Amino acid sequence: MTVAANGVSREKLRRLASLLLDLDSVVVAYSGGVDSTLLLRLCRDALGDRVLAVTAHSPAYPADELAPAAEVAKSLSVRHLVIQTAELDDPRFVANPPDRCYHCKLELFGRLKGIAAADGLKSVVDGSNCDDLSDHRPGSRAAAELAVRHPLQEAGLTKEEIRALSRELGLGNWNKPSLACLASRVPYGTPITRQALAAIDAAEGYLRRLGIWQVRVRHHGDTARIEVEHPDMAVLLDQRNREGILAHFRGLGYLRVTVDLAGYRCGSMNDGVIA
Repeated sequence: MTVAANGVSREKLRRLASLLLDLDSVVVAYSGGVDSTLLLRLCRDALGDRVLAVTAHSPAYPADELAPAAEVAKSLSVRHLVIQTAELDDPRFVANPPDRCYHCKLELFGRLKGIAAADGLKSVVDGSNCDDLSDHRPGSRAAAELAVRHPLQEAGLTKEEIRALSRELGLGNWNKPSLACLASRVPYGTPITRQALAAIDAAEGYLRRLGIWQVRVRHHGDTARIEVEHPDMAVLLDQRNREGILAHFRGLGYLRVTVDLAGYRCGSMNDGVIA
């Protein structure tokens, strides 16, 4: 199997190009993250103006991600639509069961299917990759039910390959940290509220302003459990930063602020819950 300069096999790239051409016209579920940005760029290259990027906006998504997503879409000369999604109007989502993500994605993909039909676009696609297959992702069931396609995954691309290809194509967010719905910071069974989501968003935003990019603030009622990569723990524990973090978090309603010594782990809220 021959390998391109970016480390991605030429066979995968050919498969991906063929997949995109076969789709003919698409709505891209576009968050502004690494995966969906690469997918949007490749769809634009393959399909021209038969592409619409749609970004969901609601209290469940980090507020400061919307403007950068819009800027990237503009730089790619792709039509871009921002929609308000209503996860918090669904009691099944608010109850926060282990399949919460299914209900969230059912809302999102259902909206995208309607937009595609109204705009005469044949398919809805998202940026799922092969690494996602090994994680607990109930949202993939919603995607399957609504026939949402995953071109990057179908072509066999991993997260590492996606970052490498994004970097080669000059996409400025190729090394952007992984993001996730803010509801993923709340333990299953604890109801999702607007207040909790706002506190999580503000807490994580504060830590990012300290230069910590890969961060999760896990919300345990009035206790915040901070997950960062191990090199960033020193930033948290610096005396000046520590005092500022405590003051800011207490202003958000957290009485106790802890640092998880295990560090950042994708999907850590699944520990002991999902087999």
